[in-house]
Amino acid sequence: MSEFDPNDNRASNETVEMSEVATLGNIFFEPERTFKALKAKPRFILVTLITVILASAFTFAFNQKVGEEGYRREFTAQLDKNPQTAAMSSEDKARTVDTQVALSKYSPLLAPVAIIIFSLIGALLYWGGSKAFGGEGGFLHSLSVWFYSGFPAAVISLIGNLIVMYFKSADEIDIGASQRGLLQANLGFLFGKDTSAVLVTLVSVLDLFAIWGWILAAIGLRVTNKISSGSAWAVVILVALIGVLFRVIGAFFSGNPS
Repeated sequence: MSEFDPNDNRASNETVEMSEVATLGNIFFEPERTFKALKAKPRFILVTLITVILASAFTFAFNQKVGEEGYRREFTAQLDKNPQTAAMSSEDKARTVDTQVALSKYSPLLAPVAIIIFSLIGALLYWGGSKAFGGEGGFLHSLSVWFYSGFPAAVISLIGNLIVMYFKSADEIDIGASQRGLLQANLGFLFGKDTSAVLVTLVSVLDLFAIWGWILAAIGLRVTNKISSGSAWAVVILVALIGVLFRVIGAFFSGNPS
């Protein structure tokens, strides 16, 4: 992969035309050329729709696989092991579990909302970080980079998760540990349920799918903003660290790896 030189007029003036459908396929094999096309014309609507549909489809399939009783057992176990809720009365625990089970039925609808909110925040951080290094791209460029850098890993991981879910029985699925998917592409799978949730979260940061996304994001920010690779990686790593911080906080309070 060649270094991008912001002072190279040939590189900066190169325009690549590519249909929106073509960008979805080429991001797997020609990421730099795809991001050059997105620099000329930022696109994110189709990739956003596909990402949202994939996430909702997996969440729906997961809910069907686990079932209401599976969620009820998991939520009850979480309340029992959490020091802040373990002392609750049986009636209060039952009401809390009923509420959580009811909310879990709407998770396929909540997934798109969460994806859009986090994507807007992530794109805003990419945009602000790139501007701090002298980047010339707009917010829509950063939004395109956010969605396209995560798209290949999302597709491959979804296929892998569906395969794992098909062969696993509902009793074998650890709901708490499956918040980020059934297919583990990190060392988190080496730790049991009794291991600290914060530790498992930290170990799982170096995930193959996440690293793939970081590489594509660095390429995307470099190309669309005309900044150096070092600057692009600095932005990507900073945003990733912010995400890790929130994951660790979530794991600490929920008691489940995030």
